[in-house]
Amino acid sequence: MTTALPFDDFRNLLDNLPAADLKAEARVRTLFAKCDKPAHSLGRIEDIAAWLAAWSGRAPPAVTRPLMAVFAGNHGLTRNGISPRPVAATANAVELCAAGGAAINQICIAHDLGLKVFDLALHIPTGDIAEDAALDERGCAATMAFGMEAIAGGTDLLCLGDLGVGNSTVAAALFTALFGGRGADWVGPGSGADAAMQARKADVVDAALAFHHGHLDDPLEVLRRVGGREFAAIAGAILAARMQKIPVLLDGLAATAAAAVLYVANPAALDHCLLASLSPEPAHARAAELLGFRPLLDLGISHGEGTGAALGAGLVKAAALTSSGMAATVRA
Repeated sequence: MTTALPFDDFRNLLDNLPAADLKAEARVRTLFAKCDKPAHSLGRIEDIAAWLAAWSGRAPPAVTRPLMAVFAGNHGLTRNGISPRPVAATANAVELCAAGGAAINQICIAHDLGLKVFDLALHIPTGDIAEDAALDERGCAATMAFGMEAIAGGTDLLCLGDLGVGNSTVAAALFTALFGGRGADWVGPGSGADAAMQARKADVVDAALAFHHGHLDDPLEVLRRVGGREFAAIAGAILAARMQKIPVLLDGLAATAAAAVLYVANPAALDHCLLASLSPEPAHARAAELLGFRPLLDLGISHGEGTGAALGAGLVKAAALTSSGMAATVRA
């Protein structure tokens, strides 16, 4: 028998989520309606501004302290030959970010975003989910709590991304456990897996679900058994942002899988989130549809590092400025 005690605080938060500020949302939509332009001519820009107002409580909204948070983790399942990249590539990517030479650094500079990259014990990969739990309950809860600290210091737009060799297979395992099907329904090429490697990925997912059978009815238990540290940290960050009324942009497959855990626990848990970017991974579009997400961008980006979310932040900032700037010229 397992105890749910380490997760009790998170369950309590999920049962007491703050609601959107509908008055702020309505005010933004009214401001756009009064502007000297054709009705709804700005399309989703108007929707983004209204969403931003609803979850920040500011109308017109503003984005002055955006933050890109990237969580990096390693996975024991990589020993099964499910990735063309070595495990060391995760730490190398973190070091490149620290040196300012990664793609995410350049996009953050372009859009004036703060950047934090979190090394989640890369020297200690999680358990091989095909024959062990990724994390114990206390470790998973502690990692979620660590992820909640991403907003420490303040932000008014939180962008979330990941780094982790093998985490597309972990994401597939999470989706399979949460939404059903078999591994083959959810795995894809990831960082360049050929057909034989994709078959191994599917086998690992099926083995993991068989090993953990009977323990996957609780989404938080799913997270700790077949997830990983970056997934737990992202879930914690999403939840912390909701409690502080901070809008969230999600990037890519792994962040979507982490978000799915919260969605299954409470379908309202992601109302403050937008999916910034759709990856080419075949399962991502399916997962996004199940979660009710319509991505802001579809640029074929599968790079990780939160690159899609950082690009999406540029759109959100533009929507906020459009809302506030046009409001100043609204007809009496």
